[in-house]
Amino acid sequence: MRTIEELIATIKSHPRAGQCGMILCHNGIVRRTSRDGRPVNGLKIEVDHVKLKQVRNKYKQLPGIVEVLVEIADRKNLSVGDDVMYWVVAGDIRENVIAALSGALNEIKASVTHKTQFFIDNAREP
Repeated sequence: MRTIEELIATIKSHPRAGQCGMILCHNGIVRRTSRDGRPVNGLKIEVDHVKLKQVRNKYKQLPGIVEVLVEIADRKNLSVGDDVMYWVVAGDIRENVIAALSGALNEIKASVTHKTQFFIDNAREP
């Protein structure tokens, strides 16, 4: 998995980088509790790469967006604090970039990734 710094460097070397006024980054990590408060000791993410490519291409076409890059720790057993996903969006103005990042993240969570959490009460080491 490329680092977030590598993704930013890739964007800064993009032929249209001069059109960018903002690079917005999302770094999803494994948290210690689930949304419902149960203790977690890890998780695994599975990615539909065809859908991921479609989402990335869709958001690259939005007005003002120069580049969209993503890295997801696909099928790896992750522990609390590990990086799950980097999503980096570059574009002209903040309104366009924020909207693209937010929309893409919601779409990825809904239709691209499947998360399996390992709970401490029935845990196995990730």
